[in-house]
Amino acid sequence: MYGWIWRHMPGNTLVKAAISVLLVLGLVYLLFTYVFPWAEPLLPFGDVTVDGNGDGAVG
Repeated sequence: MYGWIWRHMPGNTLVKAAISVLLVLGLVYLLFTYVFPWAEPLLPFGDVTVDGNGDGAVG
């Protein structure tokens, strides 16, 4: 799949590398700006199961 994308991108190797970096940076920006904030309330990170008695005993 990546070979197909690389072959169909315009330009020489340097231009293709620059376009690839820009695409990856754009994808990371979109993920951190829109996708992760949308998905965060749906994830169970706030549901902790640690007992709060503080004695450090297991079980």
